Amino acid sequence: MASVPARRRRSLSSHVVRLIPFGSLAGLTALAAIPPTSGPDLIFAGLFGMGATYAGARLLDRRKDQRKELLRQARGNVAELNRVTREDRTAAAQMKRIRALQDGVLESWDLLPGEYRPLLDEDIFTIVGEVEDAARLARRRAALRRHLESVDPRGVRRRIEGLEKDLASLEPGSAMRTAFESALDGRRGELESYEDILNGISIINAQLEGVESLLGNLRGELLAVDTSLAPRSLESGLVHLKERVAYFRKGLDEVTRAVDPLPDTDIKQVSAR
Repeated sequence: MASVPARRRRSLSSHVVRLIPFGSLAGLTALAAIPPTSGPDLIFAGLFGMGATYAGARLLDRRKDQRKELLRQARGNVAELNRVTREDRTAAAQMKRIRALQDGVLESWDLLPGEYRPLLDEDIFTIVGEVEDAARLARRRAALRRHLESVDPRGVRRRIEGLEKDLASLEPGSAMRTAFESALDGRRGELESYEDILNGISIINAQLEGVESLLGNLRGELLAVDTSLAPRSLESGLVHLKERVAYFRKGLDEVTRAVDPLPDTDIKQVSAR
């Protein structure tokens, strides 16, 4: 999956590519229609005007395509959240809440007048993209839980105690002692991994709860946007909302990096389903 900065660069680039032809043709139309010294060149003005109209129509079509892509991504998120529900029944209620919150954010954005929505296009795409990452974290949590079910920490601790007692009776430097030390290191590593997985699950739990909270807050802020202001005047008032989206993205990135080193043998099996 592409990183968020990469997605943002592509989004910005696509906006520029779409706006340059329209802006250029509109400017040439104005220059041809109102030259500084002679009468207007209506032929060129007409040609440029037709070009600007065509570019403008393509720009509107692109916005429709963007909306389709956004809805496609949102449907993909719903499918991923449903998959988590099937794999981890204990997460079913949470996945249902996240689905509803995503729908609520998109509905609140859709209720904004058309001229205001471009101010938040990038942020909405970011939110939907991060919901996808949240769903992947939930699947990772499900896989980690399954891994824990196959581990008996009490049994491992008893085995460690037994190996430590056996080692105490063996002579230093003997081949038998080396074998027991290797087995003891392996058991200690298994127990340490168990503790790391528990911590990883706790981190994911906290982050997913934060996702729920933030999606709910973002929906409220979208509904509270003062559409009586002109779009340009409103842009500065959206800074707080944009900062929350950035915080949202940063938190998920940090959690993803934190759980990456955890065992993934069971995760590969889950992902292959």
